[in-house]
Amino acid sequence: MSGQIIVRLDVMLARRKMTSRELSSRIGISEQNLSLLKSGKVRGVRFETLARICAELECQPADLLEFAPD
Repeated sequence: MSGQIIVRLDVMLARRKMTSRELSSRIGISEQNLSLLKSGKVRGVRFETLARICAELECQPADLLEFAPD
């Protein structure tokens, strides 16, 4: 079974009325790395980073990531 993971970080940022810059400074990663994550151009994400994002945005990992089958 194949498919792709779609990153919905931009949606959660909009819902929380937070900028990428604000989130990156709060969770301690660069804006560039956060931008790569938002665009889905990363090969993976550390659970620690995902946990910090979820804590700041008060959401669940499923709110940020979606599996789309082919």
